[in-house]
Amino acid sequence: MILQSRASPPELTHWSERWFAQRNRWLASRGFQRWASGFPLTRWIARRRARAVFDLVAGFVYSQVLQACVQLDLFEVLASGPQALDALAQRFGLTEDAARRLLAAAVSLQLVERRSGERYGLGVLGAPLVGNRGISAMVEHHAALYADLRDPLALLRGTGHSAALAGYWPYAEAELRGESSAVAPAQVVAYSALMSASQPLVADEILDAYPLAKHRCLLDIGGGEGTFLIAAAARAPHLQLRLFDLPAVARRAQLQFAEQGLADRAQASGGDFLHDTLPRGADIATLVRVVHDHDDREALALLRAARAALPDDGVLLLAEPMSDTPGAEPMGDAYFGFYLLAMGRGRPRRADELIALLTEAGFERARLLPNRMPLQTRVMLAHCRKP
Repeated sequence: MILQSRASPPELTHWSERWFAQRNRWLASRGFQRWASGFPLTRWIARRRARAVFDLVAGFVYSQVLQACVQLDLFEVLASGPQALDALAQRFGLTEDAARRLLAAAVSLQLVERRSGERYGLGVLGAPLVGNRGISAMVEHHAALYADLRDPLALLRGTGHSAALAGYWPYAEAELRGESSAVAPAQVVAYSALMSASQPLVADEILDAYPLAKHRCLLDIGGGEGTFLIAAAARAPHLQLRLFDLPAVARRAQLQFAEQGLADRAQASGGDFLHDTLPRGADIATLVRVVHDHDDREALALLRAARAALPDDGVLLLAEPMSDTPGAEPMGDAYFGFYLLAMGRGRPRRADELIALLTEAGFERARLLPNRMPLQTRVMLAHCRKP
């Protein structure tokens, strides 16, 4: 099912391995490092790579600086204009020394900028966070992820005792026991709210990549509280909307549809998409950040269920971060690789791996659609294969 990369010719492999070995000897040599950092033509490369190595070492500290800023609502406070150090310290309940230390760290990360008179304003990386509840929610949510990553080797070996992230996603363990539909309403509030907060930017990426004007009914599988369908409804006023998720989640979605005035167009159904039949009648289905939450066996069952729910001329839109995304490799392989490991299920996949799963599930002509921000999500379109 998983495609393997084609092996290189033996002679090419031999020479490339010799080159890598020599390169690594140079990079490990203290003498070469000193020469490269002083030679004008290589100095900028040496400094950039030294910075990259240090950023790997210090990354957790950087993320905690960001978390402190988010918890203090610093970016929202600065959105009204630059603020003086003493005013910020008083507002946040910090000493001026502590406030200065936090702000200096935020300045170094381009979250904040120094202004005249010991005042501070938004930086180029802080300004986009103003009003962005999705990013803020994820930053606060990372406390659970960090608890599970405290001992990464124990996590990899399956001997760790922390299960903070798995507990945050209650359906993960319940689904493994075949009890997904029994997840209680109180258990879904936190993760449903998180997914809803982080959905708008992803929704725009998908809807920009694939307009829905030619379709009549959209089924969103694992659609949470309906945030994506609400965005789709605004883009395509004629579109009928269907949502399928756990019963407790579907009930929350139906309330959202009613609040948005969509009760006559949108219907939410509850069940377990690995065991229950999905609603029929849609000519397009979407899986938004759902497949990568599942291992291959469950992912294939989910895709087969989606194919069974669609007509022979139906299409499927699959959207999620993917492994090996050019320019965003750490997001797919490092971040989501370990996030899903901590969650206890699923993995990021390459586009060709997803195409293989789709083909086995009864789809054809699967292809990536161009979208503006592949780092957030990539979008894949697949057509139903006729019997």
